[in-house]
Amino acid sequence: STLVTDIADDLRKTEPGRTVEFVVAAECVADGDPLLLRVLLENLLGNAWKYSRDTALARIEFGFDAEAGAYFVRDNGAGFDMAYADKLFKPFQRLHNPSEFEGSGIGLASAARAVRRHGGRIWAESSPGEGAVFRFTLGAPEA
Repeated sequence: STLVTDIADDLRKTEPGRTVEFVVAAECVADGDPLLLRVLLENLLGNAWKYSRDTALARIEFGFDAEAGAYFVRDNGAGFDMAYADKLFKPFQRLHNPSEFEGSGIGLASAARAVRRHGGRIWAESSPGEGAVFRFTLGAPEA
């Protein structure tokens, strides 16, 4: 939770005039490589920040779903068509026009790599215009 709050604060500093509600589950702890976890969460939260920028009342949530056994980052932003979900975690793949949203297309690939290095998996669910939720699990980090 502390790492997520720190990243949220960093994102707020990039656009001080923007109002985004961050909802972070209290005492949500993950065991893993601190640098890889930062890469993972910076990319997922950064994506949520970027793709919710045109949403009037932007909201980004982080938590743990005990039933699914997975952490999640949820936003109410642009969303995407699930028909293209298989491209999400591949390098240099973009589901949105670069003129709409900036980026290089490597953020989610980096997030997926951090998850794989921990023996976990990552997936996403979305509908265009209805936001997205990214879920991930973590196993033991690779030595």
